[in-house]
Amino acid sequence: MEINNSSKHIILIHGACHGAWSWYKVTTQLQSAGYHVTVPDMAASGRDLRQLADVPRFRDYSQPLLDILGSLPPEEKVILVGHSLGGINIALAMEEFPEKIAAAVFLSAYMPDSDSPPSHVIDKYIEERPLSTWMDTEFKSVSSGNKILTSVLFGPGLMKSKLYQLYSPQDFTLGMSLIRVSSLYLEDLKLQKPFSKDRFRSVNAVYIVCSEDQGTLPEYQQSMITSNGLVKEVKTIKSDHMSMLSAPEELSACLMEIADIYA
Repeated sequence: MEINNSSKHIILIHGACHGAWSWYKVTTQLQSAGYHVTVPDMAASGRDLRQLADVPRFRDYSQPLLDILGSLPPEEKVILVGHSLGGINIALAMEEFPEKIAAAVFLSAYMPDSDSPPSHVIDKYIEERPLSTWMDTEFKSVSSGNKILTSVLFGPGLMKSKLYQLYSPQDFTLGMSLIRVSSLYLEDLKLQKPFSKDRFRSVNAVYIVCSEDQGTLPEYQQSMITSNGLVKEVKTIKSDHMSMLSAPEELSACLMEIADIYA
């Protein structure tokens, strides 16, 4: 008997410098299994025509996701998946639309708490690691209206050794062709209030640890899980930072299992 999963809606959110394109393998797997999948580009990412200078706030960067959630029918809930910096995107969505999210999945992602500004979890990771960790990543100051942003563009050395180390040559070529200048939005996120206990923390949260990750180290992923107290379930897959490219079958199976439990 054919199983129809089309009522189970999964939204996939990319990390910094990437776009919806990075999910192409997982999107194909999930759609082939009958799931309804939405994969947006955040502002000034992927195919979005805006430039970083046009997107001064993290909320502006996240607006495509917020628009999707705001347009859902009243009764619909989604499985929301955020990769890397995308963890902050889905945390904002949890705060704004908790009633629309059946489960929030943090995939090797920054996971804020409800005690500190959203920037804290990124600041802490950066403080604990030397600048040399970023290798050939380019950082520049970008003027955006009356704000100054620090832009980030991953270099090929960082991509090969920290993000795509289990890569196929084809996926690495694709990544280098499509990455764009982005920002971690630390200047803006430092000014934001902590996410709330009654909204943000009311959403079911699942964390997927990527055991071979050299971008967001597994021990830091575990420390966020332990200190936060938000996560109801932890899953582990053997992959590098870009698990959607290096371990798409394992990741897709994991997401399907989560959707079947929570959706």
